Amino acid sequence: MNYDLLIATSLLIVGFLYASVGHGGASGYLAVLSIFAVPVVVYKPMILVLNMLVAGIGFYQFYRAGYFKWKLLWPFLITSIPLAFIGSRVSLPEGNFNLLLGLALLLPVIRLLGFGPKEKQEQRELNLTTALLWGIVIGFLSGLLNIGGGIFLSPLLVLLAWANAKQAAAVSSLFIFFNSLAGLLGSSFTTYTISNSAYIWFAAALVGGTAGAYFGSQRFAQTTVRYLLTAVLGIASVKLIFFMQ
Repeated sequence: MNYDLLIATSLLIVGFLYASVGHGGASGYLAVLSIFAVPVVVYKPMILVLNMLVAGIGFYQFYRAGYFKWKLLWPFLITSIPLAFIGSRVSLPEGNFNLLLGLALLLPVIRLLGFGPKEKQEQRELNLTTALLWGIVIGFLSGLLNIGGGIFLSPLLVLLAWANAKQAAAVSSLFIFFNSLAGLLGSSFTTYTISNSAYIWFAAALVGGTAGAYFGSQRFAQTTVRYLLTAVLGIASVKLIFFMQ
């Protein structure tokens, strides 16, 4: 199979899977591109733009389905947006960046394997102070790692019983959009170049994300294809942690 087509197909699948749970997919796209050893200079700006588009589509679908609650989002945004901007301006040595990203990818792997927080029957009211503090942490990590932060926010909302799975997906999708925008504004991309292949990958991931957002919000529960996504993220995490230092 053509190299570009193989990458595009992988990004389409990852975009579908991530968007089905309300995520923009940045960590998944980074995982795929790291597996194929694509240089960062080719794709880094594209990841954040793509993250915004897919997350925006996901938000629209989950909002239409009635799962969005503004009160679960705004406290996180207040502190996360400025910290995402600051984090995006921090330059890490490539080895340290790869290590942190690899460790961050372990979180969705653990969640997808069923070891993360379970959805609780009784929900609690959001604690404002706790949400503001978590917004600082997640926002900074989002900017630093060039992701939207949904892989951190979704399990947190479920773990603290502030939201069920689909409410968390709706909130995370809009959270990802704004944090990706802050990271994009804070980054300097003068040293990055976009190849012709990157546009093909962009289109494939966007198609997958659009379809995933629709099916995730309207058609099915998030259980059927999670092991494929787990494998992709797991391989990328191991590669980043142990072989790219």
